[in-house]
Amino acid sequence: MQRKPTLEKITTDFGSSLLVKQHTENRKNKNAFWHFHPEVELVYVNKGKGKRHIGNHLSYFNNSQLILIGSNLPHHGFTDRLTTKGKETIIQFKPDFLGNSFFVKPEMNSITALLKRAKNGILFKTDTKNRVGLKIEQLYEVDGFKRIIDFLNVLNILATAEDYILLNADGFAFETSHQDSNKIDVIYKYINKNFQKGIPLEKIADKVSMTVPAFCRYFKKATGKTFTQIVNEYRVVHATKLLTESQSSVTDICFESGFNNFSHFNKQFKSIIGKSALNYRKEFKAIIQSSEINVERNA
Repeated sequence: MQRKPTLEKITTDFGSSLLVKQHTENRKNKNAFWHFHPEVELVYVNKGKGKRHIGNHLSYFNNSQLILIGSNLPHHGFTDRLTTKGKETIIQFKPDFLGNSFFVKPEMNSITALLKRAKNGILFKTDTKNRVGLKIEQLYEVDGFKRIIDFLNVLNILATAEDYILLNADGFAFETSHQDSNKIDVIYKYINKNFQKGIPLEKIADKVSMTVPAFCRYFKKATGKTFTQIVNEYRVVHATKLLTESQSSVTDICFESGFNNFSHFNKQFKSIIGKSALNYRKEFKAIIQSSEINVERNA
């Protein structure tokens, strides 16, 4: 079966400089592959769950997310599962969608800096999500001049926001060639399907027609991480999902996530997440309980 191209071609509607898409029900994500495009992408999910894989960053979100992905920054299609009343809004636009000189104007300096930061991928936190979430969703309902003005307002809010993190905070710029992206797509698809089992280096190297030493050198150069590091990140991210969504014991989650040694699991989890799996679950439960108490008080 022919594989989909990894360079995604995006076409805006006739008479529009922005492509605004909105989904209110679960669907098979046609972009569930490693891809990139020259357009900047703003994604807002008000209620849903899924995996983020942007550049060399991997994490799982549970509830909502607002992210800005820079031009040509490779990412994997988000495996969103929209929950009740869930909605996903995606805006895609070229960095020069208003002309070559518009964002050079001094009044646009903060937005220009925002688009530059977006090359590392930006995850905005709760305050900014609450400020612009509805504004982003409403862009789907308008067009023409009003859509442009409203969108610039959104960009301005994002440009001045301080509650954000860079997803590629280590500064590793991962902008692949078409051929490299094709290979990485094959590798990540295989990892995503098999991370709960052992993945021999010989087998994954054979998938991209390489020797093991050549594969290891290529993968480290392409992603900035070793193959083992990436597989462990997939397993840990899956573990965070199970810790928040299931009642399974931490030990069971360790093995269900693909680790065969509990001590190694704890070490990797703390290294990647910054806390133990047990503390991660405790903190999550405390946040949920606090939210429920606040809801009851405000009822």
